[in-house]
Amino acid sequence: MKRERNELIEFLGGAAMLSAGLYLFCNKVTVTTGFFAGRIRFGDVDVASGITIIPLIIGIVLIFLNPDAFLGKLVTALGFLVIIAAIIASTHFYLPKITLFEWIVYLVLIFGGLALVVRVLFAKPKDEN
Repeated sequence: MKRERNELIEFLGGAAMLSAGLYLFCNKVTVTTGFFAGRIRFGDVDVASGITIIPLIIGIVLIFLNPDAFLGKLVTALGFLVIIAAIIASTHFYLPKITLFEWIVYLVLIFGGLALVVRVLFAKPKDEN
């Protein structure tokens, strides 16, 4: 005989597990960035961080010269994307030494909670006959 599942408690428990696991994991990670430190590396090319702003400035000037032109909007969008890519490329994540037990706790909380939440969210609807 199958027992009836309480989907609300299952969802809230999974969300609590997921939140606790992500909170504990994020407290261990140290994030640094060197965007304004001088150089950004895109593959094999070193680029000064100030150079990444030039396409954005050119795009803004083109928009002010002719607001209806597609080229100005395109250059501005590409300049913005270059800046975002440069910030992401210069970000570093450091995880200090942690024990295997801590890793297992983090993984069980994060992926177990995620599995519970996904199971409730993507469950097939019950037939109402």
